[in-house]
Amino acid sequence: MRNILFVSLDTVRADVAYSGKMPGIESLRRNGITFRQAISSAPFTPSSHASVFTGLQPARHGIRHLLREQLAPQATTLAERLKSAGYATGAVVSCPGLNKWYGMNRGFDHYDDEIPLLPDGSDPLTTPDVKKRGLALKRAPLVVERALDWLGRQDGPFFLFAHFFDAHWPYEPPEDFCPEAANPYEGEVAYSDHYLQVLLRGIEELGHSPADTLIVCFSDHGEDLAGWYPNDHAGPLGHPYEEGHGCLLFDTTQHVPLVIGGPGLPAGVEVDCQVRLVDIAPTVLDLLGMAGDDFDGLSLTEFFRPEGGGTSRPAYSETYYPEERRAGGEYPGLAPLAAVRLQDDDQGGRTKVVWEIGTDTVELYDLRSDPDEHNGQTLSSPVTPRP
Repeated sequence: MRNILFVSLDTVRADVAYSGKMPGIESLRRNGITFRQAISSAPFTPSSHASVFTGLQPARHGIRHLLREQLAPQATTLAERLKSAGYATGAVVSCPGLNKWYGMNRGFDHYDDEIPLLPDGSDPLTTPDVKKRGLALKRAPLVVERALDWLGRQDGPFFLFAHFFDAHWPYEPPEDFCPEAANPYEGEVAYSDHYLQVLLRGIEELGHSPADTLIVCFSDHGEDLAGWYPNDHAGPLGHPYEEGHGCLLFDTTQHVPLVIGGPGLPAGVEVDCQVRLVDIAPTVLDLLGMAGDDFDGLSLTEFFRPEGGGTSRPAYSETYYPEERRAGGEYPGLAPLAAVRLQDDDQGGRTKVVWEIGTDTVELYDLRSDPDEHNGQTLSSPVTPRP
C-alpha cells in the first residue's frame, strides 16, 4: 500500500451515511469493507479524532473536554509513525476542534487549519458552545482544493487527511446535491459527499491509483437533530442540551460510519460485528507491517480474511463536556458520562450501560428491543453528584 487517505466526514450519523442516498460513500462501500456497528470514543471532535490518530482512549491520549486539554506528550500519532517511515504527511482540516492547539498536527509536514473568525469577530477556539463553533468552518470545496494542491507537490508515498465539517450546525447546504434529502442536515451530508467524490477523482487525475491507496472513511460522531429522526433525544424530547452533540452517549452520536478499502482487501463486504474508531490506527499499522502493542484499540485485519471471521469488541465512550456546560452556567444538573456498548454475536443481543460519573446512577439499554434508547432501566437510585 503505497499511499494512505483518511477522510473524516465530521458530524455524520451512521444511518444517514448508510442510507443509500450518498453516492460517494456508496462507491467506497462497493470497493471496501463497511463496518455497520462502529462506535466513537467521544461525542465531540478533538477527543474522538485523538482516539482515531493515536489508537488510545481519552484517558490515555489526554483530551477529555472540548477546551481544556491538549494531546498528551507521550501519545504518538499515526502521522508521526508514518512520517518516520518515509511518508509525506499532509492534512487539511476545517473546524476549531482540530486546531493546532490540540496537538493533532504532530507528525504532519503540512497542516492547514485555517478557518474564519466567528460572525461577531471572536475566536471560535475560545467558545465552549459546539453549535456556535459551527459558524467557523472551511467549506468542502476549499478543503478539496487545498488537499489536491498539497498532493500535487508530492513525489513519494503520502498520507493525506481530508476533514469535511459541512454537516455540522448550521444546516444550510449551499447547493442541492441530494433530491432525496429528508431535511437540511441530509443536504449538508450530501454536499460533503459530493466533494468527497471530487477529491477521489482529483487524486486519480494526479496519477494516484486506488489500486495502491488505502482509504479510511469515518465520522468522528453523529448528530442529534431534536426530533428529525426517531432516535433523537434533544429539544422537546427532554434533553435540550443535547441538540447537536456532546453531552450524552446515545447511539445518535456514538454510532458512526466506518469504511475501509485498499489493495488486497475484500470489496463490497459488510461487517455487523461491533468495532471502534480506536481500532483504526492499529489496523493501518498492522497492514503496513508496523504493528505495535501500545494501543487501546485492536487491529481489524481479522475481518479482512477471504473466509471471513472476526468478533465484536466492547466499545467504550465517554464525555466530560457536561462539566464545561455547567461551568458556563448552563444546565447545572448535567454530569459527565461513561458508557460501554456490548454486542453478543451468537445471541444477537446488543446492550449499553451508561454510568453518570461521580454518582451511583447507572442505566441499562437493550438496543435490540429498544434501538432508539427511549426506555433505559435504572439500576440504582440517583445520588447527589460528587464535586
